[in-house]
Amino acid sequence: MKKWTILFAIVLLLMNGFYHFTVADHDEHNEKKEHKKSSDKHDEHGNKHHFNVVNIPKYKEHCGACHFPYQAELLPSGSWEKILSGTDNHFGEKIEIDPDSKNIISKYLKNSAADYSSIKLSSKIMKSLGNQTPMRITDIPYIKKKHNDISPNILNNKSISIGSLSNCSACHKTADQGIYKDDNVTIPK
Repeated sequence: MKKWTILFAIVLLLMNGFYHFTVADHDEHNEKKEHKKSSDKHDEHGNKHHFNVVNIPKYKEHCGACHFPYQAELLPSGSWEKILSGTDNHFGEKIEIDPDSKNIISKYLKNSAADYSSIKLSSKIMKSLGNQTPMRITDIPYIKKKHNDISPNILNNKSISIGSLSNCSACHKTADQGIYKDDNVTIPK
């Protein structure tokens, strides 16, 4: 009887150890998956790779009504300030924005602008600008360089309706999520 009790105890201990091993392995696998998800968004120094999703209703309502609602991190605060101060002639159009909405939009753009951002892509944008304060995202040297191999024929092709480089979402299918990685680009043909 004593032998059976000892044998039973050993079997239970082995089963318990096997159970904890498989659960620990499963947990480690999940931790690796979670780390991979987070490392897709941040580098080894904790810098974000993607822009923040635009979630300011007034900005989306006023600016997104006519064009893609660009992430604030794409331009420095000085550029956004110039753009907002020129609503009487916004690239040839007059824009009506009530003062409260303009204030909300201005705060969002200034606080999230490239020069206040820790996002790696914003740093590259700022570095390429030097002392320039562009009015258009397509005038940023870094953006120009990234798109220099796009043929004007593609942009001017009426059947695919890209129109210009300012139509980010035409090729960057995840632009609305703040993701502009080359892996997520599909250039229409």
